[in-house]
Amino acid sequence: MTKQKINFTHYDLKAQRAGVTIEIALSVVANVRLMSESNFTLYKQGLKHQFVGGVARKSPIRLVIPQNGHWHVVIDMEGHHGQCESSIRVVEPAAAPRFQSAS
Repeated sequence: MTKQKINFTHYDLKAQRAGVTIEIALSVVANVRLMSESNFTLYKQGLKHQFVGGVARKSPIRLVIPQNGHWHVVIDMEGHHGQCESSIRVVEPAAAPRFQSAS
């Protein structure tokens, strides 16, 4: 039996640091998957893969990069009907506050 090809929207995040938050805005309920480079390759081949995320029932959804590396976000409608419009943005972690001395 041939596996059905799933249409998906792909965002290549390139190299990211652990702890960086990715905010994904969606127009409808969809599957959101944050994957490493190797897991994205497996996903494209229709093979078993690991990811952070899942069914996003609200928007925006925020996912945190778990470790340093090359990351991808995939949005697909597997198990859902219709089409999804999406956008993403990288939210840098807030810098530690700098305290100043009072005079």
